[in-house]
Amino acid sequence: MSSSKDHLLQSRLGITPDAGSWCEIGKIPKPPPDVHRNAGNGALRPGFIRPLRLLTLVLASPLLLILGFLLLLASGEEVLKKWLATGEERERLRTEDLDAKRRDTAIVELGLNQTFDGDWNGAAGQFLLRWYGHSSHHKRYVTLSEGRVLLAAPPKRVSFRAESRMVVVAEIPGDVGELKDPLPEFESNKLLLRFKDGSWIVLTTEEMGSSLHKHLALDAANHETKSTGS
Repeated sequence: MSSSKDHLLQSRLGITPDAGSWCEIGKIPKPPPDVHRNAGNGALRPGFIRPLRLLTLVLASPLLLILGFLLLLASGEEVLKKWLATGEERERLRTEDLDAKRRDTAIVELGLNQTFDGDWNGAAGQFLLRWYGHSSHHKRYVTLSEGRVLLAAPPKRVSFRAESRMVVVAEIPGDVGELKDPLPEFESNKLLLRFKDGSWIVLTTEEMGSSLHKHLALDAANHETKSTGS
């Protein structure tokens, strides 16, 4: 992470993070009424976008159209590159396409296209029932620090300056759960928040191969090196 991000987290959250990234979860499925009631009947969706945000989106719509046009041009440029690519470059592109298809297949096979493992009585299901009770914001800044998984967010959904308003809304000690990369062989945006009872929640990072993915890969490599050397 950048030094400015580190400074922000240290001053705002009072922690020194090993890695962090903004993450989202999928749509929370409807739980059994009694399970939901026993968990406090908390919100199962993020907070609504405020009217001011809607007005901002309307005013920004011309810019969105321009952005869409630029993305279309970029897409056309990629197609043109494929047409003009050398034999070696085309082989590389075919390999990348094949890896992407294999990754997408693995996501479905491992159930990573679901929000969680499906057991409402498990630790993940119970945690999920309180997800938007911790904060109505649609994203969480997930950090690793001193063997813990910390989830930070603004207390309520905001449209701007989310980082400067966030607080720690949930903490998962290492003996309760941990963050895992379920697809270490691929560059992906999927992570698992896995609890000790085996239940899990799927987190989707803003970017492919986030700093969390990189940190987990480095940590796994260090453990493997230590195991080999011992």
